[in-house]
Amino acid sequence: MDYLKQFREQFERIQAASNDNGLGTIRQDAFSAFSRMGIPTTKNEEWKYTRLSSLFNTNYDIRFGQHANLVSQEDLTTIRLPGHETANELVFVNGVFSSDLSTIRSAKQLIIQPLETAALNEHKDIVHKHFGHSSNYLKDGINALNTAFVHGALFIHVQRGQVVDQPIYIYNITDTREGNILSQPRSLVHIAEAAQVTMVETFATFGQGEGFTNQVMELVVENDARLEYYKIQEDKGNQVSTTHIRHIGKSYSNTVTISLDGGILRNNLNIVLDAEHCESHLYGLYFQKGHNHVDNHTVVDNVKPNCFSNQFYKGILDESATGVFNGKIFVRPQAQKTNAYQSNKNILLSDSATVNTKPQLEIFADDVKCSHGCTIGRLDEEGLFYLQSRGITEKNAKSLLLHAFASDILENVHLKVIREYVDQQISERLDF
Repeated sequence: MDYLKQFREQFERIQAASNDNGLGTIRQDAFSAFSRMGIPTTKNEEWKYTRLSSLFNTNYDIRFGQHANLVSQEDLTTIRLPGHETANELVFVNGVFSSDLSTIRSAKQLIIQPLETAALNEHKDIVHKHFGHSSNYLKDGINALNTAFVHGALFIHVQRGQVVDQPIYIYNITDTREGNILSQPRSLVHIAEAAQVTMVETFATFGQGEGFTNQVMELVVENDARLEYYKIQEDKGNQVSTTHIRHIGKSYSNTVTISLDGGILRNNLNIVLDAEHCESHLYGLYFQKGHNHVDNHTVVDNVKPNCFSNQFYKGILDESATGVFNGKIFVRPQAQKTNAYQSNKNILLSDSATVNTKPQLEIFADDVKCSHGCTIGRLDEEGLFYLQSRGITEKNAKSLLLHAFASDILENVHLKVIREYVDQQISERLDF
């Protein structure tokens, strides 16, 4: 593994430069795991259809410490999401949180601080209990690599009983204007009892150098808490993005993943229902062209009884794009009265577009309601003919049908300005 040497040298630098904040041992254990497992290959069943090895033929720089970057407020303006004027904006540059570029408007409801600080203060029990829980589900080198280089990470605490009116926007920026960058943002989000928050995450690459983002966000949802989480991917960079949501009290989450562009995209979404009477919804829409590749891997782990989950992913693939959907539902022996549903539907717009879909159930309880299914097909010829017979051009008829296909997912984006923004982006892509 040629990349191992360069990563080892950079790892030793970050360990030497870091203060003793309780994370050094965690980083060391993670780097040992990465050295043992390496970058996952297609021989790994979970990575059968997604090849990352070619991306690591590049020498990447990993920024830490007083990282130099040329990202300015003017640069940020070019990628800001609608509604940013009233949102909390958190910015990562090359994997390191930038307080200078960030704006916190809900300071009375949120505690936002470096993870290294939280690991030492009154929040240390939360950090040490929940940080790294995703590694129990993602036993591969790419997840371990992120943990090994955790630095400039963020701790977000939504205080008990607080309803955060202003959403949290998270911008993950990879700045390759001065060289090739491996960006590894990391955050731990703790949503306390009876709290509510909406989060929107997006990605951007500046520059012509090679950029690769390996991002991990771990979220903990306490009793009677509610989480709305939206991920928007419309950047051309390569990316592995992991979102790990753990319900540890009766709580609710709604996640929507929108993938509209990218080179190689891999989305890991894990939902752990570790308390009774939890409810979780997982929605996804991927619309890819050219030679883009998108791989959505979901896991819903029903650990406790009386929980409900619903997964619904849709894909539109054109030209030579490839798509993957691999969804797993686990029902543990003690998780009786589980209701879990899963569906994946795909439309192929060209003969060279492909999709591999694999919904899975692993049930170890006998009193459950679970179902799964998938479809792959073309545009509805009868619907297309019907619209054209009423004077609508073929181009507009296709656009109408595809927009209707996508609307089932978009309606689950409950933040209006973001739903309208994504709807506009899709409408522009449907202008054949």
